[in-house]
Amino acid sequence: MRTAGATLGAAVLGAAGLLASAAPAPAQPDPQPEVEAQAPEILRNITYRARVDGVSRGASITYRAEGDKIQGANPTMVPGRVFEAMTVLPESQVANMRVSIEWPYSANLHCEILIDDKLVAQADDFIAPRVLPQREDPDYGALTCEAPVGAAPGPLATDLLAPPPDQPPPPAPPT
Repeated sequence: MRTAGATLGAAVLGAAGLLASAAPAPAQPDPQPEVEAQAPEILRNITYRARVDGVSRGASITYRAEGDKIQGANPTMVPGRVFEAMTVLPESQVANMRVSIEWPYSANLHCEILIDDKLVAQADDFIAPRVLPQREDPDYGALTCEAPVGAAPGPLATDLLAPPPDQPPPPAPPT
């Protein structure tokens, strides 16, 4: 009987050993933090145009370009010649341009900014001749245009004043 009891005891111990040495259940993987996939930034085509009408020297044009860089140009500007530069900017930026001439010259300065071939900013200014340089005004002789790139291109404010094309003009007042 002793052998039967020993065999039974060995079987119980063997079963207990198998249970103790059984492989643990696979652990649940640690949840990875969810990373928000950022949408790629939308780039817009930007066209800068500048014109200097008048007798002047030392025209200087600076504008914001791709990669958050400021580009500069010193073109020879004669009346009627248009300076044009093209770049791309993300919607989070502001497109800006500065046109200037040297003292003591005078001229009409004109600048435009187009976003995706739609005019979004335009400025004109006449720089009058001065006897003395304007040292207290560093922007004398300069004109600045700027527009947010992310703004939906739309009509200029001057176009908003015109009546819609599908409506007849208002009647003339009686005389």
